[in-house]
Amino acid sequence: MNIQVKQVNRFFMLATAPFFGLFIALLLGSVHLNWEGQQVDLSEPKELHQHVTTLSEGLTNAEETAKYTISTIRKTSLLYQKTTSAMSQIVSSASSASRRPEMIYDHRITAKFGTTPFETVQSDKIRIELYKINPGNYKGYAMKIKLKTPSAMKMAVAGDKLGAAETTMQAVKHSGAVAGINAGGFADSGGKRYPLSTTILNGKYLTGFEPSYKDLSFVGLNQSGKLIGGKFSSQDQLDRLKPAFGATFVPVLLQNGSKTPIPAKWITSPYRAPRTVIGSYRDDQLLVLVVDGYDEKGGSGASLPELQDKLYNLGVQSAYNLDGGGSTSLILNGRVINKPSDGSLRPVPTHFLFFK
Repeated sequence: MNIQVKQVNRFFMLATAPFFGLFIALLLGSVHLNWEGQQVDLSEPKELHQHVTTLSEGLTNAEETAKYTISTIRKTSLLYQKTTSAMSQIVSSASSASRRPEMIYDHRITAKFGTTPFETVQSDKIRIELYKINPGNYKGYAMKIKLKTPSAMKMAVAGDKLGAAETTMQAVKHSGAVAGINAGGFADSGGKRYPLSTTILNGKYLTGFEPSYKDLSFVGLNQSGKLIGGKFSSQDQLDRLKPAFGATFVPVLLQNGSKTPIPAKWITSPYRAPRTVIGSYRDDQLLVLVVDGYDEKGGSGASLPELQDKLYNLGVQSAYNLDGGGSTSLILNGRVINKPSDGSLRPVPTHFLFFK
């Protein structure tokens, strides 16, 4: 192979040129390379050190702030708990104080029965206390009722239609009431039994308004759950009281804490009889008196003047006589409390019912 010397030299120079260039550059730069494996000192920049220091101080301050915040929250929570407890005690004391006059009044009227109730019903809607009364001339029961809501008392019309009749026990059972009494009078016609005169159910007049006549009086509850009653010459006069329900019978016994004159006819006809009376106290509690008697002939039971005196002495403010005789009935907790003079409960058109 014939290779000229000039070609070899030119190739050698081209191959070694980079190395010579690097060697010359190192010499000119006076850079000392440590080929003995010693550590190179790489000092951290001043800016990085300051940043780390600032960050560390910030974290320390944040930790202190968090500790302070937690401590403050705990103190605030404890103060809130103490304040809430104190306010609850204040509200409880205020509530007790506001109820004190009511409790004193209730204790005063209850003490007049001279005994403790022998049966009690208590719920969020109603409180019923049942007492026995026996002043000597008659025997019966007093049912003191606290309506905690107007819906705790309603009136039932037998079969929800005019002309029907049912016993108070039947009315109590199918309505789910805890107690019930007979309500207004009635008139029989064509084999049917109709409520007497003005009768209101669910705020509506069943047979229209009829002005009071022949000593009749209306009695019922208004939309606020207060007993209303008396004689009314116009519908507007009764409507102003906003009646929810009510029935009619005779006579009025007490109004505004005063005795009202009892028509002579109703004193003697009959003189004594089984009776059902409803009244109200000054705090709107109701009182129902139910008196037993053997029959309607006038020889047993109570007279209206006797019941009027009894109600007055018990502190009742308003009172109205309901249908009596064989119609008188008192149901409580699924039992017939009184002794019906017919020997069994009489079917009547209207009933006052109480719910728990």
